[in-house]
Amino acid sequence: MYVRDRAGGGPPIVILHGGWGYEFYPFDDALAQLPNRFVIPDRTGYGKSVPPVRETLPRGFHAMYARETEGLLDELGISRCVLWGHSDGAVIAVHLATRNPERYAGVVLEALHLDREKPRSREFFTRMAKDPDAFGERVTARLAAEHGPSWRTIIRADGEAWLDIAATPELDMFDGRLGALRMPTLVLHGECDPRTEPGELDRLRHEVPHAEIHMLEQGQHAPHSERATAATCTQIVARWLSVLPMP
Repeated sequence: MYVRDRAGGGPPIVILHGGWGYEFYPFDDALAQLPNRFVIPDRTGYGKSVPPVRETLPRGFHAMYARETEGLLDELGISRCVLWGHSDGAVIAVHLATRNPERYAGVVLEALHLDREKPRSREFFTRMAKDPDAFGERVTARLAAEHGPSWRTIIRADGEAWLDIAATPELDMFDGRLGALRMPTLVLHGECDPRTEPGELDRLRHEVPHAEIHMLEQGQHAPHSERATAATCTQIVARWLSVLPMP
């Protein structure tokens, strides 16, 4: 796995990227403003991590990538850290935090998916799966710059995986363990996130009542990297980190 590792003080922050990879939604503002050590891996099959790129993602791929991340933390000798997951990465962060809670001082969940069936996103996921070039030259050029010639395979696999997730709404994204999220939890969510269904965050409010939730005005699907919200996200995370218990 390719890992960006920036030295710093305070609790290490491990960034878990979304389904389009890290560079499409980089954490530039947080990296510039926060003094912490940042560990930012590309999941296998993404970005600069070694092939093979997966033609398909298996059911339960979030849990699979959680296990991969645990192995990486072991390899790096990181016994305690903060997780900051975005989109698919936020789902992976929940799996990590509920599997081995003593390892994580806190978790930041940004653009978290809770519903499996997302009617408003079906066209988006279908485009990913069937015709990723339809996103236009500006988007596809950025994806190609990060992932190389395999970018279409990566995007198709994620789109197909989400169509499969939507087809199995009776299953649970977190294997029934969302309520086991006990450590300090910060939620960042764009008020205008197009991947969020009405009422989708209600389950989080009910099952994780201690979570500190911030709905970011003008925020879309990646508030940490958007001009209107990036600085606000960094300020919120900085305040939260400043009072985070870190034995």
